[in-house]
Amino acid sequence: MQMPMKMMWGPMWLPALPPDAARLFAWHPQPIPVLPGLCVLLLVGYLAGVIAMYRKHHRWPIGRVVSWVLGVLSIALVTGTGIGGYGMGMFSVHMVQHMVLSMLSPILLLLARPVTLALRSLPTGHGRRGRYRRGLLRVLRSKPARVIASPALTLPIFILSLYGLYFTPLFDILMRNWFGHTAMLLHFLAIGLALFWPILALDPNPHKASAGMRLIELFIAVPFHAIFGVVVMTSPVLIVAFFKHPPMAWHVDLLGDQDMAGGIAWAFAEIPTLIVLIAVFMQWKRSSDRQAARYDRSELRTGDQSLQEYNAWLASIAARDGARPRPGSDAVGPPTVPTVPAETDSHQAATPRPT
Repeated sequence: MQMPMKMMWGPMWLPALPPDAARLFAWHPQPIPVLPGLCVLLLVGYLAGVIAMYRKHHRWPIGRVVSWVLGVLSIALVTGTGIGGYGMGMFSVHMVQHMVLSMLSPILLLLARPVTLALRSLPTGHGRRGRYRRGLLRVLRSKPARVIASPALTLPIFILSLYGLYFTPLFDILMRNWFGHTAMLLHFLAIGLALFWPILALDPNPHKASAGMRLIELFIAVPFHAIFGVVVMTSPVLIVAFFKHPPMAWHVDLLGDQDMAGGIAWAFAEIPTLIVLIAVFMQWKRSSDRQAARYDRSELRTGDQSLQEYNAWLASIAARDGARPRPGSDAVGPPTVPTVPAETDSHQAATPRPT
Protein backbone atom coordinates (compact mmCIF):
# COMPACT_ATOMS: atom_id res chain seq x y z
CA MET A 1 0.00 0.00 0.00
CA GLN A 2 1.49 3.35 -1.06
CA MET A 3 1.55 6.16 1.49
CA PRO A 4 0.32 9.64 0.57
CA MET A 5 3.11 12.10 -0.22
CA LYS A 6 2.28 14.23 2.82
CA MET A 7 2.68 11.25 5.13
CA MET A 8 5.82 10.11 3.34
CA TRP A 9 7.63 13.42 3.75
CA GLY A 10 5.93 14.81 6.81
CA PRO A 11 4.61 13.37 10.11
CA MET A 12 6.14 9.91 9.66
CA TRP A 13 9.53 11.48 10.31
CA LEU A 14 8.49 12.84 13.72
CA PRO A 15 10.05 10.99 16.68
CA ALA A 16 7.58 8.79 18.52
CA LEU A 17 8.86 9.51 22.05
CA PRO A 18 8.87 12.90 23.83
CA PRO A 19 12.07 14.95 23.61
CA ASP A 20 14.91 14.65 26.08
CA ALA A 21 18.62 15.46 25.91
CA ALA A 22 19.63 12.11 24.45
CA ARG A 23 16.92 12.10 21.78
CA LEU A 24 17.52 15.73 20.80
CA PHE A 25 21.17 15.08 19.96
CA ALA A 26 20.78 11.60 18.45
CA TRP A 27 20.97 11.10 14.69
CA HIS A 28 17.59 11.62 13.02
CA PRO A 29 16.82 9.96 9.66
CA GLN A 30 15.78 12.19 6.75
CA PRO A 31 14.30 11.45 3.33
CA ILE A 32 17.22 13.22 1.64
CA PRO A 33 20.02 14.50 3.93
CA VAL A 34 20.52 17.78 2.06
CA LEU A 35 21.85 19.91 4.90
CA PRO A 36 24.04 17.18 6.45
CA GLY A 37 25.44 16.55 2.98
CA LEU A 38 26.10 20.27 2.59
CA CYS A 39 28.01 20.19 5.88
CA VAL A 40 30.27 17.44 4.54
CA LEU A 41 30.98 19.44 1.36
CA LEU A 42 31.72 22.61 3.32
CA LEU A 43 34.10 20.82 5.66
CA VAL A 44 35.97 18.95 2.92
CA GLY A 45 36.22 22.03 0.69
CA TYR A 46 37.63 24.25 3.42
CA LEU A 47 40.17 21.68 4.60
CA ALA A 48 41.27 21.19 0.98
CA GLY A 49 41.95 24.93 0.79
CA VAL A 50 43.97 24.84 4.01
CA ILE A 51 46.05 21.92 2.68
CA ALA A 52 46.66 23.83 -0.55
CA MET A 53 47.90 26.80 1.49
CA TYR A 54 50.40 24.66 3.38
CA ARG A 55 51.61 23.13 0.13
CA LYS A 56 52.36 26.67 -1.04
CA HIS A 57 54.24 27.19 2.25
CA HIS A 58 51.73 29.81 3.39
CA ARG A 59 50.48 29.99 6.93
CA TRP A 60 46.75 29.85 7.67
CA PRO A 61 45.69 30.61 11.28
CA ILE A 62 44.35 27.62 13.16
CA GLY A 63 41.69 29.79 14.79
CA ARG A 64 39.97 30.22 11.44
CA VAL A 65 39.93 26.47 10.92
CA VAL A 66 38.37 25.99 14.35
CA SER A 67 35.75 28.64 13.60
CA TRP A 68 34.83 26.93 10.31
CA VAL A 69 34.56 23.51 11.93
CA LEU A 70 32.34 24.91 14.70
CA GLY A 71 30.14 26.65 12.14
CA VAL A 72 29.70 23.47 10.11
CA LEU A 73 29.02 21.44 13.26
CA SER A 74 26.38 23.94 14.38
CA ILE A 75 24.53 23.44 11.07
CA ALA A 76 24.72 19.66 11.37
CA LEU A 77 23.63 19.81 15.01
CA VAL A 78 20.29 21.51 14.29
CA THR A 79 19.50 19.73 11.01
CA GLY A 80 20.82 16.16 11.21
CA THR A 81 19.96 15.30 14.80
CA GLY A 82 16.76 15.00 16.80
CA ILE A 83 16.56 18.80 16.88
CA GLY A 84 15.61 18.61 13.22
CA GLY A 85 12.98 15.97 13.94
CA TYR A 86 11.42 17.64 16.97
CA GLY A 87 11.57 20.97 15.13
CA MET A 88 8.82 19.61 12.90
CA GLY A 89 6.48 19.38 15.89
CA MET A 90 7.54 21.95 18.52
CA PHE A 91 7.76 25.69 18.01
CA SER A 92 10.56 26.14 20.57
CA VAL A 93 12.81 23.54 18.93
CA HIS A 94 12.13 25.02 15.51
CA MET A 95 13.09 28.47 16.84
CA VAL A 96 16.43 27.04 17.99
CA GLN A 97 16.99 25.91 14.41
CA HIS A 98 16.06 29.33 13.07
CA MET A 99 18.30 31.27 15.45
CA VAL A 100 21.32 29.00 15.03
CA LEU A 101 21.12 28.92 11.23
CA SER A 102 20.49 32.66 10.79
CA MET A 103 22.54 34.17 13.64
CA LEU A 104 25.25 31.82 14.89
CA SER A 105 26.34 29.53 12.04
CA PRO A 106 26.87 32.38 9.50
CA ILE A 107 29.05 34.33 11.93
CA LEU A 108 31.23 31.31 12.71
CA LEU A 109 31.61 30.52 9.01
CA LEU A 110 32.45 34.12 8.07
CA LEU A 111 35.03 34.43 10.87
CA ALA A 112 36.93 31.66 9.07
CA ARG A 113 37.32 33.90 5.95
CA PRO A 114 36.40 31.28 3.35
CA VAL A 115 36.52 33.71 0.40
CA THR A 116 40.03 34.84 1.33
CA LEU A 117 41.09 31.22 1.66
CA ALA A 118 39.69 30.41 -1.78
CA LEU A 119 41.43 33.37 -3.42
CA ARG A 120 44.77 32.45 -1.85
CA SER A 121 44.60 28.69 -2.34
CA LEU A 122 43.19 28.50 -5.88
CA PRO A 123 45.78 28.37 -8.70
CA THR A 124 46.68 31.68 -10.31
CA GLY A 125 47.80 32.55 -13.80
CA HIS A 126 46.36 32.77 -17.27
CA GLY A 127 44.58 30.05 -19.19
CA ARG A 128 42.77 27.09 -17.69
CA ARG A 129 44.96 26.97 -14.61
CA GLY A 130 43.63 30.15 -13.02
CA ARG A 131 40.07 30.06 -14.40
CA TYR A 132 38.42 29.24 -11.07
CA ARG A 133 40.10 32.10 -9.24
CA ARG A 134 39.28 34.53 -12.04
CA GLY A 135 35.70 33.30 -12.02
CA LEU A 136 35.44 33.93 -8.28
CA LEU A 137 36.82 37.45 -8.71
CA ARG A 138 34.29 38.17 -11.46
CA VAL A 139 31.49 37.02 -9.18
CA LEU A 140 32.70 39.25 -6.34
CA ARG A 141 32.88 42.26 -8.67
CA SER A 142 29.55 41.58 -10.37
CA LYS A 143 26.39 43.62 -9.99
CA PRO A 144 24.42 40.73 -8.41
CA ALA A 145 27.08 40.48 -5.69
CA ARG A 146 26.73 44.21 -4.98
CA VAL A 147 22.98 43.81 -4.72
CA ILE A 148 23.22 40.78 -2.41
CA ALA A 149 25.72 42.54 -0.13
CA SER A 150 23.65 45.74 0.06
CA PRO A 151 21.90 46.34 3.40
CA ALA A 152 19.00 47.82 1.43
CA LEU A 153 18.20 44.23 0.43
CA THR A 154 19.55 42.07 3.24
CA LEU A 155 18.02 43.98 6.16
CA PRO A 156 14.41 43.88 4.85
CA ILE A 157 14.68 40.19 3.93
CA PHE A 158 16.21 39.39 7.32
CA ILE A 159 13.34 41.16 9.09
CA LEU A 160 10.71 39.58 6.83
CA SER A 161 12.16 36.18 7.70
CA LEU A 162 10.64 36.78 11.13
CA TYR A 163 7.49 38.82 10.69
CA GLY A 164 6.57 37.85 7.14
CA LEU A 165 7.07 34.15 7.84
CA TYR A 166 5.42 33.51 11.21
CA PHE A 167 2.63 36.09 11.06
CA THR A 168 1.36 34.98 7.65
CA PRO A 169 0.17 31.60 6.26
CA LEU A 170 3.55 31.18 4.55
CA PHE A 171 5.03 29.23 7.46
CA ASP A 172 2.18 26.69 7.48
CA ILE A 173 2.49 26.26 3.72
CA LEU A 174 6.24 25.55 3.90
CA MET A 175 5.90 23.18 6.83
CA ARG A 176 3.44 20.89 5.07
CA ASN A 177 6.25 18.67 3.77
CA TRP A 178 9.93 18.01 4.07
CA PHE A 179 10.84 19.94 0.92
CA GLY A 180 9.35 23.22 2.14
CA HIS A 181 10.91 22.78 5.57
CA THR A 182 14.36 22.16 4.08
CA ALA A 183 14.02 25.14 1.74
CA MET A 184 13.15 27.33 4.73
CA LEU A 185 16.20 26.16 6.69
CA LEU A 186 18.45 26.85 3.70
CA HIS A 187 16.94 30.33 3.47
CA PHE A 188 17.75 31.02 7.13
CA LEU A 189 21.40 30.13 6.52
CA ALA A 190 21.65 32.07 3.25
CA ILE A 191 20.13 35.29 4.58
CA GLY A 192 22.34 35.13 7.67
CA LEU A 193 25.44 34.85 5.48
CA ALA A 194 24.25 37.70 3.24
CA LEU A 195 23.57 39.95 6.24
CA PHE A 196 26.77 39.39 8.21
CA TRP A 197 29.15 39.17 5.22
CA PRO A 198 29.38 42.98 4.72
CA ILE A 199 28.94 43.73 8.44
CA LEU A 200 31.95 41.66 9.49
CA ALA A 201 33.86 42.68 6.33
CA LEU A 202 36.53 40.05 6.92
CA ASP A 203 36.36 38.73 3.37
CA PRO A 204 36.39 40.77 0.14
CA ASN A 205 32.88 42.04 -0.57
CA PRO A 206 31.39 44.68 -2.87
CA HIS A 207 29.79 46.68 -0.05
CA LYS A 208 32.39 49.02 1.43
CA ALA A 209 31.42 50.78 4.66
CA SER A 210 33.15 52.18 7.71
CA ALA A 211 33.11 50.38 11.04
CA GLY A 212 30.53 52.85 12.34
CA MET A 213 28.15 52.25 9.44
CA ARG A 214 28.51 48.49 9.79
CA LEU A 215 27.60 48.69 13.46
CA ILE A 216 24.55 50.78 12.57
CA GLU A 217 23.45 48.03 10.18
CA LEU A 218 23.86 45.50 12.98
CA PHE A 219 21.91 47.58 15.50
CA ILE A 220 19.07 48.06 13.03
CA ALA A 221 18.57 44.30 12.73
CA VAL A 222 19.00 43.26 16.38
CA PRO A 223 16.04 45.17 17.92
CA PHE A 224 13.62 43.48 15.52
CA HIS A 225 14.60 40.15 17.04
CA ALA A 226 13.81 41.42 20.52
CA ILE A 227 10.46 42.90 19.45
CA PHE A 228 9.53 39.69 17.65
CA GLY A 229 10.37 37.62 20.71
CA VAL A 230 8.28 39.84 22.99
CA VAL A 231 5.30 39.64 20.62
CA VAL A 232 5.52 35.84 20.51
CA MET A 233 5.88 35.55 24.30
CA THR A 234 2.95 37.83 25.06
CA SER A 235 0.56 36.42 22.47
CA PRO A 236 -2.51 34.86 24.15
CA VAL A 237 -3.20 32.67 21.11
CA LEU A 238 -1.07 30.35 18.98
CA ILE A 239 0.65 32.26 16.19
CA VAL A 240 1.20 29.40 13.74
CA ALA A 241 -1.35 26.66 13.10
CA PHE A 242 1.18 23.96 12.24
CA PHE A 243 2.22 23.36 15.86
CA LYS A 244 -1.35 23.05 17.18
CA HIS A 245 -1.38 19.26 16.94
CA PRO A 246 1.87 17.72 18.24
CA PRO A 247 1.96 13.98 18.99
CA MET A 248 -0.01 13.20 22.13
CA ALA A 249 2.90 11.21 23.57
CA TRP A 250 5.01 14.38 23.73
CA HIS A 251 2.69 16.08 26.28
CA VAL A 252 3.42 19.55 24.91
CA ASP A 253 1.94 22.65 26.56
CA LEU A 254 1.25 24.64 23.39
CA LEU A 255 1.21 28.18 24.84
CA GLY A 256 4.12 27.35 27.13
CA ASP A 257 6.12 26.04 24.18
CA GLN A 258 5.29 29.18 22.18
CA ASP A 259 6.35 31.34 25.14
CA MET A 260 9.67 29.48 25.20
CA ALA A 261 10.08 30.02 21.45
CA GLY A 262 9.62 33.77 21.92
CA GLY A 263 12.15 33.80 24.74
CA ILE A 264 14.69 32.02 22.54
CA ALA A 265 14.19 34.58 19.77
CA TRP A 266 14.44 37.45 22.26
CA ALA A 267 17.60 36.29 24.02
CA PHE A 268 19.51 34.54 21.27
CA ALA A 269 20.72 37.70 19.49
CA GLU A 270 22.91 38.80 22.40
CA ILE A 271 25.80 36.36 21.96
CA PRO A 272 26.06 36.73 18.14
CA THR A 273 25.88 40.52 18.53
CA LEU A 274 28.73 40.44 21.05
CA ILE A 275 30.83 38.31 18.70
CA VAL A 276 30.26 40.77 15.84
CA LEU A 277 31.06 43.77 18.07
CA ILE A 278 34.35 42.21 19.17
CA ALA A 279 35.26 41.34 15.57
CA VAL A 280 34.51 44.86 14.27
CA PHE A 281 36.39 46.46 17.19
CA MET A 282 39.45 44.30 16.58
CA GLN A 283 39.35 45.25 12.88
CA TRP A 284 39.20 48.93 13.78
CA LYS A 285 42.08 48.56 16.26
CA ARG A 286 44.29 46.71 13.77
CA SER A 287 43.53 49.31 11.10
CA SER A 288 44.43 52.12 13.51
CA ASP A 289 47.68 50.36 14.49
CA ARG A 290 48.61 49.89 10.81
CA GLN A 291 48.01 53.57 10.09
CA ALA A 292 50.15 54.58 13.08
CA ALA A 293 52.94 52.23 11.96
CA ARG A 294 52.84 53.63 8.42
CA TYR A 295 53.04 57.17 9.82
CA ASP A 296 56.03 56.27 12.01
CA ARG A 297 57.85 54.68 9.07
CA SER A 298 57.16 57.76 6.94
CA GLU A 299 58.54 60.06 9.64
CA LEU A 300 61.70 57.96 9.93
CA ARG A 301 62.24 58.14 6.17
CA THR A 302 61.65 61.92 5.91
CA GLY A 303 63.33 62.95 9.16
CA ASP A 304 60.19 64.38 10.79
CA GLN A 305 59.59 66.58 7.76
CA SER A 306 55.90 66.95 8.51
CA LEU A 307 56.67 68.16 12.05
CA GLN A 308 59.19 70.67 10.71
CA GLU A 309 56.68 71.93 8.15
CA TYR A 310 54.07 72.32 10.86
CA ASN A 311 56.46 74.31 13.09
CA ALA A 312 57.43 76.54 10.15
CA TRP A 313 53.75 77.18 9.45
CA LEU A 314 53.19 78.23 13.09
CA ALA A 315 56.23 80.50 12.93
CA SER A 316 54.95 82.18 9.75
CA ILE A 317 51.60 82.87 11.44
CA ALA A 318 53.34 84.34 14.47
CA ALA A 319 55.55 86.55 12.28
CA ARG A 320 52.58 87.75 10.24
CA ASP A 321 50.60 88.66 13.36
CA GLY A 322 53.59 90.50 14.83
CA ALA A 323 54.06 92.65 11.68
CA ARG A 324 50.35 93.59 11.41
CA PRO A 325 49.68 97.27 12.49
CA ARG A 326 47.18 98.01 15.21
CA PRO A 327 43.88 99.68 14.26
CA GLY A 328 44.20 103.48 14.11
CA SER A 329 47.99 103.44 13.82
CA ASP A 330 50.05 104.47 10.78
CA ALA A 331 53.12 102.64 11.93
CA VAL A 332 54.23 99.68 9.93
CA GLY A 333 56.43 98.05 12.49
CA PRO A 334 55.57 96.93 15.98
CA PRO A 335 54.16 99.66 18.25
CA THR A 336 56.56 101.56 20.49
CA VAL A 337 56.10 101.48 24.22
CA PRO A 338 56.09 104.96 25.83
CA THR A 339 58.64 105.53 28.57
CA VAL A 340 57.35 106.44 31.98
CA PRO A 341 59.65 108.56 34.25
CA ALA A 342 60.64 107.10 37.53
CA GLU A 343 58.44 107.94 40.49
CA THR A 344 61.25 109.67 42.43
CA ASP A 345 62.24 111.92 39.53
CA SER A 346 58.67 113.01 38.91
CA HIS A 347 58.28 113.90 42.62
CA GLN A 348 61.45 115.93 42.66
CA ALA A 349 60.43 117.85 39.54
CA ALA A 350 57.05 118.78 41.04
CA THR A 351 58.47 119.92 44.48
CA PRO A 352 60.17 123.42 44.56
CA ARG A 353 63.68 123.47 45.93
CA PRO A 354 64.26 125.51 49.05
CA THR A 355 66.25 128.74 48.56
